[in-house]
Amino acid sequence: MPCDPLRDLRAWQARLERLAAPHGVSALEAWTPPVDVYETEDHYVVTVEVPGLTREEIALAVEDNRLSIRGNRAFGAPESAARHYHQVERGHGTFQRTFAFVEMVQTDGIAAELREGVLTVTLYKAQPRAYAIGIT
Repeated sequence: MPCDPLRDLRAWQARLERLAAPHGVSALEAWTPPVDVYETEDHYVVTVEVPGLTREEIALAVEDNRLSIRGNRAFGAPESAARHYHQVERGHGTFQRTFAFVEMVQTDGIAAELREGVLTVTLYKAQPRAYAIGIT
């Protein structure tokens, strides 16, 4: 068989995609929505593109200064079993993204909004605490 570098590269890419996919999920079913994260002087903002998902299909959690976003987008509609797809490019399946922040965030002031397929989560930075130090 003649050497074909592109074929070899595609084979390696397919292997890596299978290894990177969550257990029990094929590489074609793995989905990672695009995310932007930025900060201002007093807060962090995370925006996630999740078109087609409802609020009930997305879970948010904050623990140890980390924000976790989980969700699931089912493949097709229930009637799609009768369909014969020729091409599938939109991601589907479960996803989870976790973001750790350098500065502490307030867990009681988190705002989340889902509008036109974009989830925006705003986390306010915790105010630094002043401690009195006694001199003896």
